[in-house]
Amino acid sequence: MLPAAPIPVLAAPLPVSIPATSVAKPPPPPPNTNLSLLHLCTHLQEATQVHALMVKTSQTADPYSAGRLAEFYALSDRGSLEHAEKILDSFPHHPPTFVCNTLMRAYSKRRNPLLSIDLYRRMLVAAVEEDRFTFTFTLKACTQLRALAIGMQIHAQVVKHGLEPNAHIRNKLIHLYAVSGRIRDARKVFDGSTEPDVVAWNSMLQGYVDMGDGENLHNLFDSMPARDVVSWNTMIAYYIEAGEFEEAILMFRWMQESRECGLNRVTLISVLSAVTQLGALGQGQWVHAYIKRHGIELNENLSSALISMYSKCGCIEGAIYTFEMTHLKSVDTWNAMIGCFTANGCSLRAIDLFSKMEASGLVPNKITFTCVLNACSHGGLVDRGIRYFEKMTSVYDIEPDVGHYGCMVDLFSRAGLFEKAEEIIQQMPIEPDKVMWKAIVGACRVNKNYELGEKAGLKLIELAPDDNAGYVLLSNIYAMSNNWNGVYRVRKLMHERGIKKVPGCSSIELDGLIHEFIAGDAAHARKKEIYEMLDEMAQQLKRAGYEPDTTQVLLDIEEEDVKESSLALHSEKLAVAYGLIRTSPGSTIRVVKNLRICGDCHSALKLLSQIYDRNIIVRDANRFHHFNKGSCSCMDYW
Repeated sequence: MLPAAPIPVLAAPLPVSIPATSVAKPPPPPPNTNLSLLHLCTHLQEATQVHALMVKTSQTADPYSAGRLAEFYALSDRGSLEHAEKILDSFPHHPPTFVCNTLMRAYSKRRNPLLSIDLYRRMLVAAVEEDRFTFTFTLKACTQLRALAIGMQIHAQVVKHGLEPNAHIRNKLIHLYAVSGRIRDARKVFDGSTEPDVVAWNSMLQGYVDMGDGENLHNLFDSMPARDVVSWNTMIAYYIEAGEFEEAILMFRWMQESRECGLNRVTLISVLSAVTQLGALGQGQWVHAYIKRHGIELNENLSSALISMYSKCGCIEGAIYTFEMTHLKSVDTWNAMIGCFTANGCSLRAIDLFSKMEASGLVPNKITFTCVLNACSHGGLVDRGIRYFEKMTSVYDIEPDVGHYGCMVDLFSRAGLFEKAEEIIQQMPIEPDKVMWKAIVGACRVNKNYELGEKAGLKLIELAPDDNAGYVLLSNIYAMSNNWNGVYRVRKLMHERGIKKVPGCSSIELDGLIHEFIAGDAAHARKKEIYEMLDEMAQQLKRAGYEPDTTQVLLDIEEEDVKESSLALHSEKLAVAYGLIRTSPGSTIRVVKNLRICGDCHSALKLLSQIYDRNIIVRDANRFHHFNKGSCSCMDYW
């Protein structure tokens, strides 16, 4: 074994990562039968037999032969890292550089970068000559470990050996500094390159993304002489991370128009993520059509992304089609489909699919049970929910986490079984989180349990003082019980803490464009037509016997006509009115709302679906509501 020793600390200048695909090899000897046999080995036992032949003929003392054998053991799927290490140990004083590099590459590949750095230290002590591959693998290990200090010492060694101009080493240095938050040092290495390749450019892009430096990110992207799919994917991912989903889709369109490169699965999954957030079904269907047109196989990630997109756009048929077209279904694929049924109010179908999953032999995981318990909660299936919660532990040995307990609290609260909800909170081994208290407050509002609602609301604000939802829910509890002093206290507290209520916003996608509305919106270009349609909707609702539920206007307003006017201008009604104007009779109207739909709008949209003979699908902050022929998929249990 080589002795371990620290790397000499040297002054270092200044880091990105491209996997090396080859390692410098010593000059080959004349053709050898044993090495030829090595290439024909299909499993480890055959390789060890060839190894024995090489030992018998003293061939393992030859650096090239030892290197090829180490390469097979370390990097082949049929190899053994332990056997490769024994070859390294067979050179106790001065192992070949190629053997060392091969082991370092294997360590990085197996996510054990610390061993790569330790091997480099041993190489220094044994005076083994480093080459460009040595530094490439060592810098990659430093990046994996975020070991900036060691990386800077390696950089000093790179400069000492005159290898800084090497493209692979330079890119690794840029990556190291960028992921370590030393973006200026990364830029120094980048700017010191005579002609940086696209990998260097991409590494700098990722560095600016990690730093959240949008200005420099855009400047660098615009100045790139050539972009590849990684460049575009980095920009799309940046917008998604920043919550700018429309910008992500615009970047995707620009990528298409540029014709600089093709798409890959990462591109498609990223765009589907943006589409999912926006509920832009038309654009999601275009992506799906692209996948089918180009014969791209649906692996588990792409399939799950498509199912999720269709689910979040309220298109159950599209999700089912994707699920059925996926030949190799993983647990994630099943989870996505069960979650789709759950979110869209098809609780019994979700449970039925779960039974089919069990029958297929796949073992459900924690996410599966979260989806199933949510289905029970949304469907009011209390007894089934209890059985599945118990089954999770007794049959599948899955320890419930805070999410599973939250589902049970929600299940009991929605059903008005508040004693059971409080009982499970007291018995669970973890502290209740804000999601649980939010579920209780929301259920107390529906079931008019104002006393418990106040208690839960105060607890929610205590746990999440910066979340506006707790204040709004508690204020609503006070308002519904005519406790206007309580409303005043909550609003005063919000003002003192600088908490602002998120305004209700609804959007509708038409012809590939997203149209957004806020309550009382008068900014739309076709506002005159929209408000005329609102008047028509109001008249039709009145003829159908609709009475506005003014209790939903949680303000201390005495005049009923003012309350009714406020209800008529809710953002979801504006979006539906625009949909009625712009779409053909009989077509589905899909609306996405950022908050929970109010009870009055829920009642109104049920009637409107019957009056105008339309399917109206609203995705709110909690779930989907499929309005059709005067009823809703939630069965008014929400």
